[in-house]
Amino acid sequence: MHGRWNAALVPSAEQTVPTPTLSIWSETYMKRVLLHLVVFIALILSSWPALAHVGSADVYYEGDAGPYHLFVTVKLPQVIPGIAEMQVRSATPDVQRIQTVLLRLTGPGSNLPSAPDFAQRSKDDPQFFVSNLWFMEYGALQVRIEADGAKGKASLAVPIASFPRQSLPMSPWLRVLGIVILVGLTLSIVPIIGGVVREATVPPGELPQPSHRRRARSVMAFTLVATIGLLYANRTLWSAEAATYERSVELLKPRRVVTTIEDQNRLVLRLASPLMLPVAGRGKVTREIKMADVIPDHGHLMHLFLIGAPGMNRLWHLHPDRAGETFTQRLPAMPGGQYRVFAEIVDNNGFPWTLVGELALPQLTGGAPAGDDSQWEGAPLSSASPEASSATLPDGARLIWEKPSAPLKANVPTSFRFRVESKDGSPEPLEPYMGMAAHMVVMCSDLSVFAHLHPTGSVSMAAVDMAQAGLFAQAPAGAPPTSMGTMMHSQAKLPPTFSVPYGIPHPGQYRFVVQIKRSGQVQTAAFDTRVQ
Repeated sequence: MHGRWNAALVPSAEQTVPTPTLSIWSETYMKRVLLHLVVFIALILSSWPALAHVGSADVYYEGDAGPYHLFVTVKLPQVIPGIAEMQVRSATPDVQRIQTVLLRLTGPGSNLPSAPDFAQRSKDDPQFFVSNLWFMEYGALQVRIEADGAKGKASLAVPIASFPRQSLPMSPWLRVLGIVILVGLTLSIVPIIGGVVREATVPPGELPQPSHRRRARSVMAFTLVATIGLLYANRTLWSAEAATYERSVELLKPRRVVTTIEDQNRLVLRLASPLMLPVAGRGKVTREIKMADVIPDHGHLMHLFLIGAPGMNRLWHLHPDRAGETFTQRLPAMPGGQYRVFAEIVDNNGFPWTLVGELALPQLTGGAPAGDDSQWEGAPLSSASPEASSATLPDGARLIWEKPSAPLKANVPTSFRFRVESKDGSPEPLEPYMGMAAHMVVMCSDLSVFAHLHPTGSVSMAAVDMAQAGLFAQAPAGAPPTSMGTMMHSQAKLPPTFSVPYGIPHPGQYRFVVQIKRSGQVQTAAFDTRVQ
């Protein structure tokens, strides 16, 4: 299915996109947003800026909704609650309408979708649709897409990891405006209430009695004290909300993992601190993620990447075993040096976690990687690295990147197309590698971006299977079949071409490491490029 992708599915940077309509998840959550908005206006001085960053959070997915092949991009908000922009591009012009709805991936609410929102169709490009989604909580969510066209209705579910990445700072002019509004409202309500108490019972044409004046002054003093007390209480409430939000930002950053070497070449990975997932919408309640909660993704509980530093001239893709609350791996023969560690796991809610760390190794002796484990070594990455579009594989075949003529641009959804050719130039079929046509690692030169991708995109297959299984269970009888992911264990041969959907998050020098399987062997090639 991956060979059917074409460049028309990818929106250009200059494409005109209509203003999308707002999709509101639920009335209850909207009321909560309005409540917090009121508190925000009243306490606009109470918020202080704090910044955080995650390397690659947006979602890119390519798959089938029945007979319709779709490219889905979800531009996630920096803060939660927030609005995400979702783009859907159809491979064919026979899709007439797209509906979207956001709900949880598992647990309560995962089978109770609200009224869907109609995505807006581009007037300039009828195969391109845009919708907005309100993100109100953290954790594993999904967006369900219903495509309606010439071949009937069909659905697709795309998993999304929702998490806040930063607290937005307040501009100075907005802070000054808040002071003016706050002082004005406070000073206005006190004399208004005093006037009501002083003159409400005075007959027309008469002056207030001294007793009325004394009572009015007492009520005004009480009102002033009560107003200040209410503002202080609201400030305390807002500070608690801000602290909870900041805690959630910290909890959902890539977590640190501690690495140690035992018995000469046995790598042990331990969490530096527990994995805590904020739940109950606003993150006031947390749930600890145990290693027993980790589920297989591509047939393995953990995907471990060891990257040679600096220069990214070495890469090991390994799959440690779980041992209680740790993971262990017998390392193959490896050169000594410094390595950056990226370990990926998925919990039983479908939420993906990336664990990061460092590893200092002496020269290790041992065998070569076996099974699904693999390694690659090449030249260090630098600003002078050549931008080749072809790489030679160990048996003389070539992996060719069908690189577009225009320079790559950041934050633009792109389909990275590859094909495999034998020595004589003839197409060379592939074998499934952990259920996929290929795996691709995208790394920025400073390792501020690290993304493990597949022909389905940037989402984990474990979460995809959970999303599609829930959608399949609710499909009405006689509905067109829904794609259940693209795991290909049962296929002996795959087409020689494949594509990987993704959008580079920011400019810089990048290295793409692409892994395929041929003749029972995992083969790896690297491509260097600059993104503008």
